[in-house]
Amino acid sequence: MLVLVAPGQGAQTPGFLTPWLDLPGAADRVAEWSDAIKLDLARYGTTADAEEIRDTAVAQPLLVAAGLLSASALGSTSVFGAVAGHSVGEITAAAIAGVLPEEDALSFVRTRGLGMAAAAAVTETGMAAILGGDPAVVVAHLEKLGLTPANINGAGQIVAAGTMEQIEALQADKPEGSMKVVPLKVAGAFHTHHMAPAVAELEKAAEALAPADPALKYVSNKDGLVVTTGADVVARLVGQVANPVRWDLCMETFAELGVTGIIELSPGGTLTGLAQRALKGVPSVALKTPDDLEKAAALVAELTA
Repeated sequence: MLVLVAPGQGAQTPGFLTPWLDLPGAADRVAEWSDAIKLDLARYGTTADAEEIRDTAVAQPLLVAAGLLSASALGSTSVFGAVAGHSVGEITAAAIAGVLPEEDALSFVRTRGLGMAAAAAVTETGMAAILGGDPAVVVAHLEKLGLTPANINGAGQIVAAGTMEQIEALQADKPEGSMKVVPLKVAGAFHTHHMAPAVAELEKAAEALAPADPALKYVSNKDGLVVTTGADVVARLVGQVANPVRWDLCMETFAELGVTGIIELSPGGTLTGLAQRALKGVPSVALKTPDDLEKAAALVAELTA
């Protein structure tokens, strides 16, 4: 069973969208999306610098646009047995699963990005990845410092979120048994109570949506469960901005479903890296540029022959 996954914020790098815009029809689609959400996705994805695309309000629509472009380049998604996304990647996954039309997904993520950026501006907050250590020990240590385990990613990685003072305290006092603490280039404490104002904004935006039930198995960040109704998918998309991402549970579900291969949409690399450590022996392809499409096609052909 093939699983299609979409990365979250932090995966973007300057210029990463450039080669994807050379694909037939891609530039026109991005121009239409840009007009619809009043954000120049092509510029931000090609010539903007790292600081510009670190902006939450920019990064999130850019990632969804890249995910949708690369998914289209793969061809039919009917060969995939399940789809999932990490954090904002869940919106990409919802569009691919047919829960939301692409235009609605881009509009929703634009609201999400603006709302989370505004919430992040209230207090100076951030995130840091803890590598290694016993998960229970790491979580207990974070709670002692007042931090939230915002992303429990599996494969020996937990991401903490909180105020910058709390992040600095974590760097000075890392959990017992962990190898290192790596501050992340994100603009706020996502998936914590600091994002509560954004939840309210998304609740309003969700009222205008008419979600369909997923056409593929949709694995949720909330608890790793397969969600079967469009209404439940949207409700989870609304709530997840202030709740932890449980990617570890998503990968457990992939294993239970019998995953035989994973393809990660653009800008790929992060989730396939986690899968290589947590789902040993499962082949994967990360779509970093269109040059990787041939490898993805070969994997699909091998596993569906």
